[in-house]
Amino acid sequence: MKTTVRILSTAAFLAATPAFAQSDVAQPAPDSAEPLITVLGTGSPQRVDQSGQPISVITAEQIERIQGIDIARILATVPGLTISRNGGPGGFTGVRVRGAESEQTLVLVDGVRVEDVSGPSGGFDFGTITTGGIDRIDVLRGSNSVVWGSAAIGGVVAITSKETNGVEARGEAGSRNTYNGDLVAGLKRDRYALSFNGGYAHTDGVSSAATGTEADGFRQWRVGGKGRFNLTDELALVAVARYADSKVDIDGYPAPFYAFTDTPEYQTTRQIFARAGFQYTGTALSLAVGYALSDTKRDYYDPTFGTDPSYGYRGRSERAELTGRIKLPQNFALDFGADNERTRFTSTFDTEHKATLNSAHALLGWYGDMASIAGGVRYDDHSRFGHAWTFGANGSVKVMDGLRLRASYGEGFKAPTLFQLLSDDYGNTNLVPERSRSYDAGIEYTSSQGAFHIAATVFRRDSRQLIAYVSCASLNVCTDRPFGTYDNIGKARAEGVELEMDAKLSPNFAARAAYTYDKARNITPGNFNEGNDLARRPRHTLTTSFDWTTPLANLALGADMRVRSASFDDAGNFTRLEAGSETDLRASLPFGNFLEVFGRIENLFDARVQTAATYGVPGRSVYAGLRVRY
Repeated sequence: MKTTVRILSTAAFLAATPAFAQSDVAQPAPDSAEPLITVLGTGSPQRVDQSGQPISVITAEQIERIQGIDIARILATVPGLTISRNGGPGGFTGVRVRGAESEQTLVLVDGVRVEDVSGPSGGFDFGTITTGGIDRIDVLRGSNSVVWGSAAIGGVVAITSKETNGVEARGEAGSRNTYNGDLVAGLKRDRYALSFNGGYAHTDGVSSAATGTEADGFRQWRVGGKGRFNLTDELALVAVARYADSKVDIDGYPAPFYAFTDTPEYQTTRQIFARAGFQYTGTALSLAVGYALSDTKRDYYDPTFGTDPSYGYRGRSERAELTGRIKLPQNFALDFGADNERTRFTSTFDTEHKATLNSAHALLGWYGDMASIAGGVRYDDHSRFGHAWTFGANGSVKVMDGLRLRASYGEGFKAPTLFQLLSDDYGNTNLVPERSRSYDAGIEYTSSQGAFHIAATVFRRDSRQLIAYVSCASLNVCTDRPFGTYDNIGKARAEGVELEMDAKLSPNFAARAAYTYDKARNITPGNFNEGNDLARRPRHTLTTSFDWTTPLANLALGADMRVRSASFDDAGNFTRLEAGSETDLRASLPFGNFLEVFGRIENLFDARVQTAATYGVPGRSVYAGLRVRY
């Protein structure tokens, strides 16, 4: 029984930066021509239009307009991003940037790196985070390990929670006994700011197994907060924290047939993310120093065999960090940083293992009104595999008012996880980091008042030394690793085109679209799957949305459509995921600035578009709710 559980559990799981500075920077209104500010390009607040890297910013207004707690529906509007989910809400949700593995996307929540270091491949499960309390989401597409270090092969997703002055509350209910609510309350002054947020979500869900009939539910409660206290005009004490407790029902492979079907199994996940530190903002120098903590505990239960967990994992990361910017003469600036990260993990089947990663980076840039260019280097030293150097450069040129060209070259690396290196049954201490080289070039135009924006980007990323699970016989390690192990055996290439458009066609009507062609393939020489498409990467994806504010009491109507081409669920390209589309309709009616009533129909035409084979998907769903501000 123990051996079976080990095999099934393994199969199932086959930089914090000055984000506080970002939250303190005034953001333009959605229709303003003033450029947005981001920290993803350099690690310090910077205008998006001064970066040669493709960066998308999703504002709170956009999140509220799309509605709902499912962050995957929000992220799907960004070009280059594809989503796969195991079942309904709360099921494991992977986000892939430009065809990279979901574990090759670095995720930050209020500046804290939140990858689960106990997972076999690391990464972050987006099924454990909802949209409640989120102020904005920044997405960098392309490798950028110079600034962000390990895991930033595909890109970076940075989530920032709200800092408010007042109270905001939202509640909704709908299909499948779904109900959720969240609250943000805060006080914001020039000298200090303090905000708290919390929420609860519940749904009966759908069967995780596509062939099943038993609904598999999800519930989560969370609480968090962020604070700032200005000790002087230049120096501030800042802190954030988030605690989330989730439970999701899952299906399994019961005896005697071991086929995927209904079971009473479920998973619990407890997450703690926190950071505290100081931020100095002077005329020529800005610094942020802090300590960040990320702790994730996952347990798996099968009531068939009792009330105790069948198996579980726990991972913890503690990170001391310093980042900063020096403004130099003649529009030059030096962004820099250093950090020390200590990680450890344990599981039901593994003793505790630890590792330390020390890093330093520098990025020198020239930022003018007509052009900008930057280049940098990073050095990482890992206690288990040694050191790694990473390079990157990018530039942007303003051709005329509103029109600019941009290009970037970025390198990425991902350190082997502690599980891959040191697992008692599967580890391989000879592993080296996965590496990538990313190239892109783009052109974009924004009208003078920001009412029209269009952009086109071509990209390519070559990845090597990719870590894959291999049989014991292939490496002749059956004596020490009878269940198999990991090895650096893979190469992959992703190349394609991203197109995006945002147009306010009239004061009351807006349209948006994002299209991606992404050809992601296995290019490992001599490999059985050489030339095959990588699993769960549709070559074509399109998202569109339309919003109309009617003359009838400012009633707002909207529609969203997500289209994806066919893809394959497996590396051998034997199991096909059919093409399909989903359409949502939504409406909202404000009553002054205090109250808003909203509702939507998700998956209007009841399409069954699988993003993971054998898993169920929700059909047509109806929701309605209230939003209150004070």
